[in-house]
Amino acid sequence: MKSRLSALFGTNTFSIIEVALSGLFFVQALRFLVGALYSRTSSASVYSSFPEALVPPNTLGLVTPQAISSELTFLGVVLAVPLLLLILGRLRFMPFVVVILMAVSRVLMLLPDAPINAVIASQWVVMGGIMCIILLVMQRGHLFPYFFVLGFALDQVIRSIGNTQDPSLSANYLDLQSGLYIDYLSIQIGLSIAMVIFYLLGRWLQSTPKDSPTPSRSGVMTLWGGIGFGALLFLQVSLLALPNAVTGRTNGDYALFAPLLILATLAPLVPWVRRQARALIASFETQTRGWIWLILMALLMIVGVRIQRVSVGGFEFQLGAFTLTLAQLGMNLLWWWFVRPKGERERNFSGLWVVIGALLFGMFIVFDLFTYDYAFVRNFAPPLDTLNAVIPPLLRGFRGLGLGIILLASFFAVLPMLQSKQAIPWVGGKWRETLTSLFITVVFVGVGAYYAQPIAVIPTLNVDEVRIATYNIHAGYSEFYDYNLEGIAQSIIQSGADVVLLQEVERGRLTSFGVDQSLWLARRLKMDRRFYATNEGLLGLAVLSKVPIVFDDGALLPSLDQQTGLQRVQIRPDEGTITLYNTLLGLLLEGETIEDRERNQQAQLSTIFSIIETHIERDYNGQVGRMILGGTFHNIPDSQLIDQLRQTGFTDPFAGTTPLDSATLVRLDRQARIDYLWIWAGSLRSSGRGVILDNPASDHRIAFIGIEIR
Repeated sequence: MKSRLSALFGTNTFSIIEVALSGLFFVQALRFLVGALYSRTSSASVYSSFPEALVPPNTLGLVTPQAISSELTFLGVVLAVPLLLLILGRLRFMPFVVVILMAVSRVLMLLPDAPINAVIASQWVVMGGIMCIILLVMQRGHLFPYFFVLGFALDQVIRSIGNTQDPSLSANYLDLQSGLYIDYLSIQIGLSIAMVIFYLLGRWLQSTPKDSPTPSRSGVMTLWGGIGFGALLFLQVSLLALPNAVTGRTNGDYALFAPLLILATLAPLVPWVRRQARALIASFETQTRGWIWLILMALLMIVGVRIQRVSVGGFEFQLGAFTLTLAQLGMNLLWWWFVRPKGERERNFSGLWVVIGALLFGMFIVFDLFTYDYAFVRNFAPPLDTLNAVIPPLLRGFRGLGLGIILLASFFAVLPMLQSKQAIPWVGGKWRETLTSLFITVVFVGVGAYYAQPIAVIPTLNVDEVRIATYNIHAGYSEFYDYNLEGIAQSIIQSGADVVLLQEVERGRLTSFGVDQSLWLARRLKMDRRFYATNEGLLGLAVLSKVPIVFDDGALLPSLDQQTGLQRVQIRPDEGTITLYNTLLGLLLEGETIEDRERNQQAQLSTIFSIIETHIERDYNGQVGRMILGGTFHNIPDSQLIDQLRQTGFTDPFAGTTPLDSATLVRLDRQARIDYLWIWAGSLRSSGRGVILDNPASDHRIAFIGIEIR
């Protein structure tokens, strides 16, 4: 029986499937854990700012400081327990224990009324994943690359099915293309059982009689390998293995590059690709081949992030997304450099170096966080106020350093190749491996391409009225950081809006679980979308529309705090167009002087007026067309800033409504109107107005107006 299975499938096939599922569980849990810890820490921070009696205990997303403190403390356990494998790693039953741990914990992430919450369960999965990585290095080093290559490829396919959201993190999920609810809890239970079965089958096929020599597959990871592992894991999780993050930073076409990224991720599994990579660097000396690879990867990263598109002979080529796709191929080949065969009497400290790599990964996560949230860093209160001269300025200094962090991580990722004196590990394989890898690649790319294609939008044309709304979705979070994109979608549906101006939209940040929120909402609502990035390509403004969009662009605004901008989108409901301007002005934050913040808002508003005036002169020959300015202005109706908009020539359809009826910022301790829709006087006539107050999916509420077209 064993010989027949070995002849049919090979001795490694079942082990590779088990390792691939382990890698998938690890990647899914890691992505979820980063977003969950961010949201729960933020929720505890908001909770601590209120008197305890003021906060209803059943508030969605509510997390107490004690709860998040215990969850953050458990991270120490997540990193400490794998170190036990330095002593216990040689025990034959340890891999089976780790497989069971990952399988059970992954199910507990979805299981209703589980004894532990999803965050603790995800930490158990991550801990099991780190232990699995260590055991792979020590006992099955040849399978180490498959853990990451197949794990990330499976994650990409699943996210393409969920329109960039991981649907397997919910027990039930609406498949937007088929309209069916899928029970992912049952699927997850099946996958977890399959992982255990494939592990047992793989070990059984690879076992040898006691009197037969056992081939040694022990590996070792050095300190440089651990550093490279942590840096490359960050690059994969935050950018290269996330198609919507790649297309977000490069303004690329998601439907085109989602399958291409899957192809680039899986290509290193094909023996021919590894042989070509080997031939590319074999002509260089051992001391220089790592530097050649580093320079090549750095150039691809720089071009990918900085040069989005080029025009060649009238054809616009998406250079940025293409070069980052090549960078994914080149970086994914590095997984073969982190583990080398173990010497006969060499001591193995791989577990320690893997944990150091995990710490480096966490450091890069913090760096990435502050490239977006630098504006919200506040000074320490006594007795820690002595740190205010160093720590807050350092964290605020991450503004604009997104590319720098990517390049630093790229350097660390190539370090094992720079330090290695071993033979090039990119070797070919047998015909069975070639056929299997090609089959997997074709299937994965085909599934990804099918689900990445956009949903058909039924346009709204030649109607008497178009309803336009503005909605600050707060990155999908409520006041206490309950993440609920479906609630955001329901609020838009409830408003009946044909066009929605969105603010604080993310399309691939780790803190929002890697989801392209504008794409997900557009496909959920069957609307067209345009996104304008204001910060690192993944944070900005968006417009969703059922009315055909004929043009869009944008411009950055001067910003003292978080970088913001002005998005322009032109829609065509009839023979003419309506120009929509979508913006988000600077915050009036506590701890700063009102005068400084209002000067910042005034500078931004003046820039908006200048941009609009330029557009009028160029596009309308001095004649003002139909125009609407909307968004979050972070100021109240009786402020000087808002009064200036009225004096300039904009009319407010909500004028005369009571503060409670028109409030768009609704929090536990305050209600205010800070989101507006302005109509250029005489260009359009409003036929109605309203605010959806009963949906707390965001800490803002959606406001809408009706516009007469005929």
